[in-house]
Amino acid sequence: MLDRPLISTLEAVGPETGKMQVLLAQLVQAGYPRIEPAILQDASHFLDLGGEDIRASLYFTSDRGGAELCLRPEFTIPVCRAYLDSRRGGEAASFSYCGPVFRFRAGEPDEFIQAGLESFGRTDAAAADAEILGLALEAATGAGAPSLATTFGDAGLLAQLLDALKLPPTWQRRLKRGLDKGETPSVILAAAPTQSGDHAGVLAALAGTDATGARALVDDLLSIAGITSVGGRSATEIAERFLSQVAMRSAPPFGEEQRAVLDRFLAIAGHPDEAATDLRRLAAEAGLDLGTALDLFEERISFMAVHGVDLATVSFSGSFGRKLDYYTGFVFECRNPTASIGPVVGGGRYDRLAQSLGSKVAVPAVGAAIWVDRLHGGELAS
Repeated sequence: MLDRPLISTLEAVGPETGKMQVLLAQLVQAGYPRIEPAILQDASHFLDLGGEDIRASLYFTSDRGGAELCLRPEFTIPVCRAYLDSRRGGEAASFSYCGPVFRFRAGEPDEFIQAGLESFGRTDAAAADAEILGLALEAATGAGAPSLATTFGDAGLLAQLLDALKLPPTWQRRLKRGLDKGETPSVILAAAPTQSGDHAGVLAALAGTDATGARALVDDLLSIAGITSVGGRSATEIAERFLSQVAMRSAPPFGEEQRAVLDRFLAIAGHPDEAATDLRRLAAEAGLDLGTALDLFEERISFMAVHGVDLATVSFSGSFGRKLDYYTGFVFECRNPTASIGPVVGGGRYDRLAQSLGSKVAVPAVGAAIWVDRLHGGELAS
C-alpha cells in the first residue's frame, strides 16, 4: 500500500489523472509492470472471443486494406496478445495497465478509464486467483474507493458439475453461455430450438455438416441474396449459430434429476466457508465426483485470507457468472453496496484464452479490471 503523502502528491495533478497514477503506482509496486497495448485493435479477436453480444458495443473502423478494426473495448485480450508476442510468451509474467477503453454503455460514458492487472503462466491457480483479487481490492481502496462487497462464482466448478451430470456438450455450452448472461435454467431450456421455423430447410441441409461446410453454404446463400452479412454478423457467425441449432435438435432431453441437481447448485450462496460445506454436501448426496474443483475452491478461500481479503465482505453465488465467454474458473465482481452502479472491480481466470489467440500451449491466466470512473460512486472526487 502506498503511503498517504505520496497519494496526495499524485492526486494533486487532478482527480482523474491522480487516481490513475495512484492505481498504477500500487500495481507496479506489487510487481506488475505497466504494459500499453495499442488503442486500435483487430476486431476479430473480440468478436470471436467475446461472443456475439459484444458486437453492438464496439466502435468499428477499418484500415486501408479493408481489415475490420475497433477501438480497444477492454484490456485483457490486447494484453494477452502482447504477452504472447513477447519473448516471455509461455513463461510466468505479470502486467498492469491503465488507460482509456471504448464501448457503448447504457447510462454511462462510452469512453472511460480502466486500470488492472493480468498474471500469466502461474501454475498455483488458487494462490494466483486470491492474489489478483486481493491486489485489485487493495489498489481500488487505496485510490479512494469505499469498502467493496465481492461476489464470486466458479466457472470451472460449474463445468465439472455439468460434466459429472453427463450432459451432452451442446447442453453444456448452452447452459454455460446462458448462465453467464444471467439467464435462469428455465429461460435457457425454453429457448431450445424447435423442429419448425423459418430456417428449418437450412438446418436440415446442415445436418451432419462440419464448420467448413456450414460456412460455405451460408456464403453461397448470402452471395445469392447479394449481401455479405446479416444484422452485422459475418458468415462464420451465422454458420456457428445454425450448427448450434442443429446440435440442439439432436441433443437428448434434459433429465428431471439432472435439472434438480443443477437448480440446487445454482441456489447455493453465502459466505465462502458455508458455501463450501453446502457444495460438498450436494456432491455427496448426488453421487457426483467434484473433488478436484472443490479442493481448488477451498484452497482459494484460504489464500484469500492470506492476501488480506476480508471474507466477511465476500459471498459465493452458484449462479454468478461474467458475460465474456473466455472465463474458465474463478470469476468475481466487487461493488459499492451503497451505490447503484456497475462493478468497481471485476475479473477472473481465463486459462484457454492464450490458445484461442494462437498459442501452441495452454497458458494459465487470471486478471482483474478496475473502473476508475466508478471509484467514487460514478463521480471522481474533487
